[in-house]
Amino acid sequence: MELRYPFVVFVGIVIILILSFVKIKKKTGYKNGTKIANTKYAKSLPYYNILMKKYKIIRFMILAICIICILSSTVLLSRVSKTENENSKIYSRDIMLCLDVSTSVDNVNLQLIESYKDIVQNMEGERFGISIFNGSSVLLVPLTDDYEYVLNTLDTLGKAIENSIKIYGSDYTMIYNQSDESRYYESYLREGTLSTNGSSLIGDGLASCVYDFPDVDEEQERTRIIIFSTDNQLAGEPQLTLKEAAEFCKEKNIIVFGISPTKMVDDDREEMKDAMELTGGEYFEEGSSGTVENIVSNIEEKGKSLIEVKNQTRQIDYPEIILIITIISISILFILSKKVKL
Repeated sequence: MELRYPFVVFVGIVIILILSFVKIKKKTGYKNGTKIANTKYAKSLPYYNILMKKYKIIRFMILAICIICILSSTVLLSRVSKTENENSKIYSRDIMLCLDVSTSVDNVNLQLIESYKDIVQNMEGERFGISIFNGSSVLLVPLTDDYEYVLNTLDTLGKAIENSIKIYGSDYTMIYNQSDESRYYESYLREGTLSTNGSSLIGDGLASCVYDFPDVDEEQERTRIIIFSTDNQLAGEPQLTLKEAAEFCKEKNIIVFGISPTKMVDDDREEMKDAMELTGGEYFEEGSSGTVENIVSNIEEKGKSLIEVKNQTRQIDYPEIILIITIISISILFILSKKVKL
């Protein structure tokens, strides 16, 4: 601990010393009342002596507490603080969440969105974005460090997927009996993602996400990562296959981590696994042990991009103890003043 302005304490000590040697002249005149003669007998009474002793003790206590108040006030003004050295490393990444929003991937996406919220909340210095695709791709959130905006969009996307699970689950009658809110969430997922070329155009969805990174054709210090969710069940005519899209990601130095439902054809699973590993990423299945935790740890291990190391020295004030002493002293002074009727 140290004092930022120690000279203030010395000023307080000087004030106390000056006050200690200054005598206040007593007034001998009486404006009201009459002097009492022959008080010698009264002063010899035991009760009078007890009262005088009590008065002197209280007067001494008041003087001592006044000194404490002056000292504590000067210490507060001098600012008790502690110097701390802080080394902060900034690891910066651009992370895109790319979701296949065909109904067969709803359960995986719902799990991934909740985990993506944790990733957003527990990282610093990263930029996050969200892209969804089916027959075509839609950029919901461009890369940003506005975490509140990202989290709000994830909440809306989660509600839209929950709505999709209800509609396309066991009760298909809900398709024809939707509320206005349900229609809004349905359009949130479908508008812009449906096309005449088919659905679940996996390679096109991944390749489109590549161009959601700014300046993708230029070298960047920031690490680029895509968290890719799909069942890899192609149902149309894509411009690029998944392997071609993965090669494109590798060319642009983008790492892709993939997650898919457990119910997949073996060939589709192998194709997706090979594509993810081609980019330097990994492939995970829904429900496998520690799926999301593994994705996060892999992002930490493979996605580190040290941009800057900051050495900061800062002084932190600790006024609490001195302030408490001052408040207690003033409170006691107030009580004692009532005792002697000051």
